[in-house]
Amino acid sequence: MAFPLPSTGDLEGGSQETNAASQGPHDKRKNAADESVLRTQTSWAGRLSFYTKGLEQALIKYNLEARGLQRVEPHETHDLSWKSYLQAFLLWVSMNLAANNITLGMLGPAVFSLSFQDAALCAVFASILGSLPVAYICYWGPISGNRTMIFARYTFGWWPSKLIVTLNIIVLLGYSMIGLVIAGQILSAISANGSLNIVVGIILAAVMCWFISTFGITLVYTYERYAWLPQLIAVSILYGTSSRHFDLTAPTQGDSGTKTGHRLSFFSLCLSAAITYSGIGADFFVYYPPSTSRIRLFIASFLGLVVSFTFAFVVGIGLASAIASNEAYAAAYNVSQGSLIVQGLSSLGGFGKFLAVVILLSLVANTIGASYSIGIDFQILARTAQKVPRFLWNTCGVIIYTVCALAGRNSLAEIFTNFLALMGYWASIWIAITLEEQIIFRRKRSYDWTVWDQQNRLPIGAGALISFLVGWAGAILCMAQVWYIGPIAKLVGEYGADVGSLHKCDKVPVALLTWT
Repeated sequence: MAFPLPSTGDLEGGSQETNAASQGPHDKRKNAADESVLRTQTSWAGRLSFYTKGLEQALIKYNLEARGLQRVEPHETHDLSWKSYLQAFLLWVSMNLAANNITLGMLGPAVFSLSFQDAALCAVFASILGSLPVAYICYWGPISGNRTMIFARYTFGWWPSKLIVTLNIIVLLGYSMIGLVIAGQILSAISANGSLNIVVGIILAAVMCWFISTFGITLVYTYERYAWLPQLIAVSILYGTSSRHFDLTAPTQGDSGTKTGHRLSFFSLCLSAAITYSGIGADFFVYYPPSTSRIRLFIASFLGLVVSFTFAFVVGIGLASAIASNEAYAAAYNVSQGSLIVQGLSSLGGFGKFLAVVILLSLVANTIGASYSIGIDFQILARTAQKVPRFLWNTCGVIIYTVCALAGRNSLAEIFTNFLALMGYWASIWIAITLEEQIIFRRKRSYDWTVWDQQNRLPIGAGALISFLVGWAGAILCMAQVWYIGPIAKLVGEYGADVGSLHKCDKVPVALLTWT
């Protein structure tokens, strides 16, 4: 099936370099002279910029996307058809039908002592609520031609938006790190007696993610377009081989207050997994034309998110529900979450190990989107950062989260329960402010998308920043972490209830109903 993709010429539109093929002899001689002067007379920074630009131009011949944070003009977008909406659906399915979401589902029974029914209900409804704002943000890519964090400038202004960008980079690095750790766990589990070190899987997955995301949106589209099918087959077989061990009768543990607290905490965790995609939702659709149907893209993205999250969460919940009653599953979980996935396929022998590798590769599909956006977000932090090509920032991001994965490879559950929920706090606050900006202050006043890089024509952002800080104060009162439990969270059960991501989410469904 052939999907319309931006042409190589379109992808190069963000570069400021002139195509050498279109230059005359005089221009080529002049450029050669300029390059000679640049090599001998500029500072080290200038020479570095010159050589990186030269490398970028060389890689463009191999279909590298040279565009970074620059706006995609309407004439640079690709043709629209029904296949474009299918591409949006498949993008999110491939990205989220992944092992990291399976291991996240495991935390319901394994960490919060929830029954299969309670954990499944929390996961499904959290994915629905968390996917609504992501699908909403996706549409701003076609309508504006701007990346998601550029869009944040229209609410938070030039300087305050850099705080949002920084938090988003931290989220993307954190999620990517988690994905690499799980990849290492799975590869180690399928090796003979676990002889292969987790480090090998981490590095292997990192290299694959770097290669695909570095070459840009065309290769990302191509990979995500087909990755969903083997992932769906592998996860479906995992359901079939492990479902007979699912414990569907074990009740949720604890007194009434503790049960409520654990349900809310797990709900918040699953919500955070979905809602944090809001920070990159528009990045993948800037090459869609402004004529893209808002409703169709919203529905395609929403369904892709909810279906994939639900499928992955529930199988993880089922695997973890068997830990208490199945010694083999308990032993595998004690090794790692990735080992439990492999154990679920163990009855198939060598074929089961092959399917485990397919599920491992689902982490590549999950991570390349974040890796791609990392390169763009680094450029948004400062004007000087824009001079560094996207692919170098992308490489820098991959190095950072690979190092973090190697350092935190033995603490995955703690990273999940502490980092993931914490990062959901800022995303829910940012989404609430963005919705209020559009519905209250911009309802009769349109955006000027051409001023995305003009500081003096963007809002100051003081009101949005103050609202954001007040929202964080509310999140602190409502958070429940190992190292801190807020006074409001402490009111629920023995261990508190992490509702820091929920105190702003009540606005999302109501706001979306008024969105036109």
